[in-house]
Amino acid sequence: MSLPRPMVDSTLSLFTRGYAWLPDRARRAIGPLVRARLLGRHAVALRGPDAVRFLYDERHVRRHGALPEPVKSTLFGHGAVHTLDGEAHRVRKAMFLSLLTSRDGIDALVDRTVEAWDTAAARWAGSERVVLFDAAAEVLTEAVCRWAGVPLPNSGPGPLARDLVAMVDGFATLGPRHWRARLARRRREDRLARLVEEVRDGSATVPEGSVVEVVARHRDADGEPLDSRTAAVEILNVLRPTVAVCWFVAFAAHALHRWPQQRDRLVEEAREGGAGREQGGAYAEAFVHEVRRFYPFAPFIGGRAVRDLSWRDSPIPAGSLVLLDIHGQNHDPKLWKDPYSFDPRRFLDRPVERDELVPQGGGDPAAGHRCPGEDVTVALLTALSVRLARLAYEVPAQDLRIPLRRVPTRPRSGFVVTNVRP
Repeated sequence: MSLPRPMVDSTLSLFTRGYAWLPDRARRAIGPLVRARLLGRHAVALRGPDAVRFLYDERHVRRHGALPEPVKSTLFGHGAVHTLDGEAHRVRKAMFLSLLTSRDGIDALVDRTVEAWDTAAARWAGSERVVLFDAAAEVLTEAVCRWAGVPLPNSGPGPLARDLVAMVDGFATLGPRHWRARLARRRREDRLARLVEEVRDGSATVPEGSVVEVVARHRDADGEPLDSRTAAVEILNVLRPTVAVCWFVAFAAHALHRWPQQRDRLVEEAREGGAGREQGGAYAEAFVHEVRRFYPFAPFIGGRAVRDLSWRDSPIPAGSLVLLDIHGQNHDPKLWKDPYSFDPRRFLDRPVERDELVPQGGGDPAAGHRCPGEDVTVALLTALSVRLARLAYEVPAQDLRIPLRRVPTRPRSGFVVTNVRP
């Protein structure tokens, strides 16, 4: 299969356009897919449920060799499960599924997070102002570390929270945020690698069944334990995405501020349901799905075509980058009525279709590359959205714009609240 005629590399355009880059190209594309050149490589982009199933089929697309070095050195880590395919991926992924999909494990993490949130909210009442994005990151860091068996210093979760946020915040830029992310990852990998070695030699103890203990004892597809550095990478791949829920907390606060009727509905549901609804009912979960659909998080994900392929009669040469347009799909009018309207009721009318709503990727989390922590994200954000709705505070004048050129984006101010009253 011959490559299409040479194209101008679009990497710089991607960095300057952000989330709008791929949807804009899709609107101008002739044919069923978008063609571009990224990092010197031919790339194609698809969207839609059929595209999700196509991309997550390992006979078509694989992750090995697809993730650029800057992303591995900031977001995922070298040797992470995200870089594996086939049996190696399935065995490593099974470790994550055992930790992140059991109902008891999810409930325990939610309980720790709610406890940390309530404690923090009492402190916020005595503060002049609270930046909700930063405060939520510290709450989530404290909770996930206690749940995962990672010791926190007496000084609290702040420094670790800032490092975990930096890893996410710097993966899609070449500026100072990127270098902060690299330094943060190196610092935390060093410390967690030492912890793994201490657990293995018996000089440190962690709770049985905790993330640290499971990762330290895990054996890969070759029957060998992970080296301590890779083990640290995978522990971070539990901590980092959990703390990244702070992005969605800030977006949830933005939605409650912009559409106050949503707050009323969440509070009413919690009141009608009693104590059992404090962590969220049907409407709270629908609200969370709409936050994840409506607000921008990941612009796209991708892999490499393992052979010459064809998508709806359009050729995809072997070795091409194959991208799933996540932001475009979550706002596609073919899938969502009035996609730029915030309306959680769309998720009350019918169940969430796995390959339609893809804020954290698509496919089967057990067999493919879909994020195994998606259920954790939904459970945490549901509980925190209800608590946020029930929290009394004022929103002073600030810059609440959400810039689409910045990836990952968030409200510019971080969403500042004052006069908090639990």
